[in-house]
Amino acid sequence: MSTPQELSNFIWQIADLLRGPYRPPQYERVMLPLTVLRRFDCVLEATKDQVLNTYERYRTQEKLGDSLDSILNKIADQKFHNRSKLSFEKLKGDSDNIQTHLVSYINGFSANVRQIFDYFKFSDEIQLMNDSNILYMVVTKFCDVDLHPSKVDNISMGLLFQDLIRRFNEQANETAGDHFTPREVIHLMVDILFTHDDDFLTTPYMVRTMLDPTCGTGGMLAESQEYLSKYNSQAILQVNGQDYNNRAYAIAASDALIKGSKNSKIEFGDSLIEDKFYGEKFNYLIANPPFGVDWKKQQKEIVREHEKLGFAGRFGAGLPRVNDGSLLFLQHMISKFEPYDPSPEDPKYRKDGSRLAIVFNGSPLFSGGAGSGESNIRKWVIENDWLEAIIALPEQMFYNTGIGTYIWIVTNRKEKERKGKIQLIDARARWKPMRRSLGDKRRYLGEDDIDIIVKEYGNFLESDTSKIFDNAEFGYTRVTVERPMRLRFQITLERKAQFLDQVPHLLDDIQAIDKELGREVYLDWNEALERANRVLASRSSKWKAPEQKFFRAVFAERDSEAAPVILKREPIKGKKLPTEKDRFSGLFVETKPQEKFGSLGLIMSEDEKAVAKVTYEPDSDLRDFENVPLKDLENDSESNSENTSPLDYEKIPLKDNVDDYFRREVLPYVPEAWMDRTKDKVGYEINFNRYFYKYTPPRPLAEIDADLKIAEEEIMRLLSEVTK
Repeated sequence: MSTPQELSNFIWQIADLLRGPYRPPQYERVMLPLTVLRRFDCVLEATKDQVLNTYERYRTQEKLGDSLDSILNKIADQKFHNRSKLSFEKLKGDSDNIQTHLVSYINGFSANVRQIFDYFKFSDEIQLMNDSNILYMVVTKFCDVDLHPSKVDNISMGLLFQDLIRRFNEQANETAGDHFTPREVIHLMVDILFTHDDDFLTTPYMVRTMLDPTCGTGGMLAESQEYLSKYNSQAILQVNGQDYNNRAYAIAASDALIKGSKNSKIEFGDSLIEDKFYGEKFNYLIANPPFGVDWKKQQKEIVREHEKLGFAGRFGAGLPRVNDGSLLFLQHMISKFEPYDPSPEDPKYRKDGSRLAIVFNGSPLFSGGAGSGESNIRKWVIENDWLEAIIALPEQMFYNTGIGTYIWIVTNRKEKERKGKIQLIDARARWKPMRRSLGDKRRYLGEDDIDIIVKEYGNFLESDTSKIFDNAEFGYTRVTVERPMRLRFQITLERKAQFLDQVPHLLDDIQAIDKELGREVYLDWNEALERANRVLASRSSKWKAPEQKFFRAVFAERDSEAAPVILKREPIKGKKLPTEKDRFSGLFVETKPQEKFGSLGLIMSEDEKAVAKVTYEPDSDLRDFENVPLKDLENDSESNSENTSPLDYEKIPLKDNVDDYFRREVLPYVPEAWMDRTKDKVGYEINFNRYFYKYTPPRPLAEIDADLKIAEEEIMRLLSEVTK
């Protein structure tokens, strides 16, 4: 056995010994920790005696404390050591005490390795295997797995370990997607992350850093290192990760130690509330955060950071709904961006910027209207010109979900031709069927599919599956459209009783109003209110605001045929009439001789005279909203020029754009409407289907009729066979 694949097959065969006490999805609980343990045993074999001798010399010196680990690590020439006199071979010598000796051997490791096995909860598995009488047999079999560095170097060992992780995760099916991203998806993400980095891929000994804040078992980090080794084996990618799942963290941390990755760290904890990389910046960031997982448990701390620190913290742009924290991870990753400054001549002062690839479901593209947390986060990312591309993947690509997924590419160092642009790539039709389904995963990306997608991205050209847009084309202004309240007024015995039941002290006032106004229906609330107020004034009565409000609630009701309710009326002085913009903002002209209820328009006939400017009370039941594109494609051809940045909003006449839209799309259908521009909100959304929708005409009726006729004939034939 020499190749990683052969070793993986052999270890996979050992897993059959677990059948019975364990189900196949549970095999990884034993096999992965034992593979790690066997590798560490082999790596430390050459320096074992030196470490033991040094330990015997210093172990009584209590003042050394934690520094003893550092001394022994240096002797072992690794980032870990083992001070136990036991080894895998010696464990074979006492089958009756295998459990005690194995636990003792693990406890002999340095603190960092012991922590890994604590997170594996391997002591529980040792107990279970011992109780099932298979512990000695499994350990003995692992002695036959030769993982010495002279036979299996760090790169090969990493490949072996990742292959085992993949196999066991695929075996688990239903939970694999929580901690494992399909290898071909990672391949695509990494390929695109490095697309513009020729220097890094060709210059020897260049160092770059990468972070995965939801690293799971570390597959994305491992794939990134493997990709780099193919193109520049002398370059150094320092990988870092964090995860809050015990076993996933233990696997990722083991992988990092197995590979001997220098200056790479795997940390345990929830990235959203325990940032183990606080203040650090990275050249690359990559992640597949959990889809649609709520953040109720972290809500208190996240809200506190958002409100207290704003943009000085990680979540200044906004907070999404508590039932989906995907965009929180995006903000967390952007906070780790290294500034981009290529100008200094001295390379040591240059800032290389950062690139980010993250997997989302469809929700972060469009959930939340203008002013919501989700929209504000998209607004922040797009208006800072960080969003470079979004790639739509096929459905049924992941182990624990069949829904559509998207890869977002975000960077603060866009190429010149990409500035102010966003590329959308539709790769939903690029897939191949799997021979055997794994959970919800029934499709995969072939190497040719990945090559095509990467070329589409790299070429940055328009095609049926690649579209390029200005940033502003995803933005819109949410405008509040109001319509006037219309009320009819009438006094009835029932309404009087209802009114006096609540305010009996107003009996005399309401009797006087009843006598003056009578029981007729008033289709103009303004007139009824004016007459009622005159009655109260004559009686020197002053009602409190709640009493006035209750009067209207009891005696008035909505009626589309009634006059608009006037909030304010001002006489027109001189010849200065309201402009069209005033009209759009809700300032109307009252004319004389009046029409039925005054004029709602601007154009007056020759026999009309403008006498007042009026504003009407809006009816909240009729309130509506219009999403006006920031860039009105139908009327704003100038802003489409190559020299206009989509973020240069001074060159995009937004206010005129909204007025044009209102005049064209609203007034012809609702002539009495106006806009409350004080409530304007700018939002962003990316409706992928809108840009790649292809109309499929329905089949001709003749074809449908023909098919139905054939089906009817077949049904009749089958019925005749039954009745014979």
